[in-house]
Amino acid sequence: MLIAKDLCKSYGGVPVIDSFSHGFTEGGVTAVMGASGCGKTTLLSLLMGIINPDSGEIAGNDVRISAVFQEDRLCANLTVLANLKLVLPGKPDRAMLERELAAIGLDGCADKPVHTLSGGMKRRTALLRALLAEYDLLFLDEPFKGLDDDTKQSVMSFTKEKTAGKTVILVTHSREEAEFFAAETIML
Repeated sequence: MLIAKDLCKSYGGVPVIDSFSHGFTEGGVTAVMGASGCGKTTLLSLLMGIINPDSGEIAGNDVRISAVFQEDRLCANLTVLANLKLVLPGKPDRAMLERELAAIGLDGCADKPVHTLSGGMKRRTALLRALLAEYDLLFLDEPFKGLDDDTKQSVMSFTKEKTAGKTVILVTHSREEAEFFAAETIML
């Protein structure tokens, strides 16, 4: 179980996270919500160990982690397929990867360079890459932003299916998304 105890983080003397404590439900989804700039992404960075807290402790993040960041962090000059293969051991089955791409509306995109994709297509590629990685703990920072309503519903259903029984921490501004995943909600 991921546990945060009395986490504090400031930037330039301005507190962003102040005495945050929480035990995240193992095998469930926790939605982190709050106004823009309230520290949601900072909290995720602390929990992932990307940045260190000024004080406080984190336990349980010494497991396999996968993440979708606010920015897609894809290798722009590689193909969609090559980006997915970055997180997979051995020689992954192309047919399986093409089925996964089709399931999130990226049928026929396997050999396209990422830099040629639309923003929504890049977002789905980044999400699929995170979902295909071997992980125990998944961090999703606004993973559905930039998707039209129909695509968003389809991708959310796909994500819910792929993350069943996994521990997921989801940053979102959308109550609808939190409710869809039956998430425990934390307001920052």
